[in-house]
Amino acid sequence: MLRQSPLDAEHRALGARMVEFGGWEMPIQYTSVLEEHRRCREHSVVFDVSHLGSVLVAGPGAEPMLQWALTNDLARIGPGGTQYTHLLDPDDAHVVDDIIVWWVGDDEFMVMPNASNTSRLVAALEDAAAQHAVGECTVEDVTASRAILAVQGPEARARVTQAVPEAADVAHLAVKPLTYDGAAGFAAGTGYTGGDDPGIELHVPAAAAPAVWRALVDAGAQPAGLGARDTLRLEAGLPLHGHELGLGITPLQAGLGWVARFEKGDFRGREPLLAEKERGVTRRLRGLLVRGRQIPREGCAVLVGGTKVGTVTSGNFSPMLEQGIALAFLSPDVAVGAAVEIDIRGRMTEAEVVQPPFVTIGAT
Repeated sequence: MLRQSPLDAEHRALGARMVEFGGWEMPIQYTSVLEEHRRCREHSVVFDVSHLGSVLVAGPGAEPMLQWALTNDLARIGPGGTQYTHLLDPDDAHVVDDIIVWWVGDDEFMVMPNASNTSRLVAALEDAAAQHAVGECTVEDVTASRAILAVQGPEARARVTQAVPEAADVAHLAVKPLTYDGAAGFAAGTGYTGGDDPGIELHVPAAAAPAVWRALVDAGAQPAGLGARDTLRLEAGLPLHGHELGLGITPLQAGLGWVARFEKGDFRGREPLLAEKERGVTRRLRGLLVRGRQIPREGCAVLVGGTKVGTVTSGNFSPMLEQGIALAFLSPDVAVGAAVEIDIRGRMTEAEVVQPPFVTIGAT
């Protein structure tokens, strides 16, 4: 059976179109993807992203365990900070999952995986805790106990100020405790739509979630579904697990080598990733800007002079540019600025290799 968000009744009351996503039944759109996308870029929207996992890691051994299990360096942030990081396969360094870590207390972390990877993350962290924790460390899946609301767009902070004023001053990439009508949660200056300050994400107890949702909607944050969230992240050039990250794909191939901090010492998957770094990658993630309104899709071949040089991993129509855009793994010798062709259902379509993001997104 599909899992449901604590906000499921709210979505249905608004007439949302519901779909399966990562084992959950979630809203794909309320009005249209195009309208919700533009609303986010120009004003503000609120997404229900409760399908993401929440894993609470706590105890004096939590920090050293996470330092070994994940690629980034927690010493670069400290309590009250957030960090994007990866969990790698120990054998070939492919990205098992990309993750956001919220350092919510001195010895307390909220580790947030993608929906379908929560059980994999829990198993990996429990194994790491048994081997690498220095002191007590607990790993608890708390996904069922809360909801996550992402308020995004240039007016996001204004809407949060009206609805949940205590959360509005959280700094970009910071996290702070939050109390709403007696319910304890967290607010973080994070998001998945691009820009220097995309908005605020609220981690609230399940019972309080409907009231927080209604307060945000009443304040003017338009509900948006996962369809717009995907086109927004694509315009921003952000990877999606299962497309630009996943089985067989390393951080170096995805252009995310900065996530792996080799200088911090040993971490899970370090040796195979370092070996790849030394020999060089065989493919590299690039952006493709289509000359026209044709829409490339995942699996489309990319060619230069009739020879295949890569494959599209994500593609769609950019509502802001009004043309097709895509991410693709290409041969490393295909440089930014190169002219390529994309085979879209047997029709060759011209495109230019670019460095994402596709759209310059202003700060909130």
